[in-house]
Amino acid sequence: MAPALSTAQVPPSAAEAQAYVGLHQAAWRGDAAKVKALIAAGADVDARDAQGRTPLQVATYAGQRDAITLLAKAGAKLDLLENDRYDAVTIAAVADDPQTVSLLLSLGAKAGQTTSRYDGTALIAAAHLGHDEVVRILIRAGAPLDHVNNLHWTALIESIVLGDGGVRHQRTMAALVDAGANTQLADRQGNTPLQLAKARGYAAMVEKLKSAGAR
Repeated sequence: MAPALSTAQVPPSAAEAQAYVGLHQAAWRGDAAKVKALIAAGADVDARDAQGRTPLQVATYAGQRDAITLLAKAGAKLDLLENDRYDAVTIAAVADDPQTVSLLLSLGAKAGQTTSRYDGTALIAAAHLGHDEVVRILIRAGAPLDHVNNLHWTALIESIVLGDGGVRHQRTMAALVDAGANTQLADRQGNTPLQLAKARGYAAMVEKLKSAGAR
């Protein structure tokens, strides 16, 4: 089984954040005045830290939406990948930060970019973690419902096999099914979402899948 995306993703450590200077520091702290001043002085809006994180990605980790907006409007690239291949949308999705996901999408970030060491998407990451509001936002933005990652799992499958069967994962799975996710795409062993839900004893998921015609 894959390690959790929330642990595969590497946010700035306390030591890294304390050592930030310039635009990375301003973005992390949400210091809008300093962000503006540094941009006006010609700072590189797509500069990288040691982990390949841009100021916009750092601001995303910190939930600093004003800084994100300023950087985006100054031309910061929204879809760059850091060293572990996460983009800003996936960072916000893993953080269960629907406001920041919505902001990034409104600024022009892609909803369905292939990200992470698992060749997944922000939707798969959010489904895995049961971040149902983020899942609904990404679905509305046109994220690919049936993307298959390198574990041979879709967002629908991950909502089952990496979830706990609880209410948020149930809502996540229901959102995917209602949006038209393919209920017949199987894992590498040939198990369908319905079979996977049955094997785990997730009765509510089983009923939802059956009502959608899953087999």
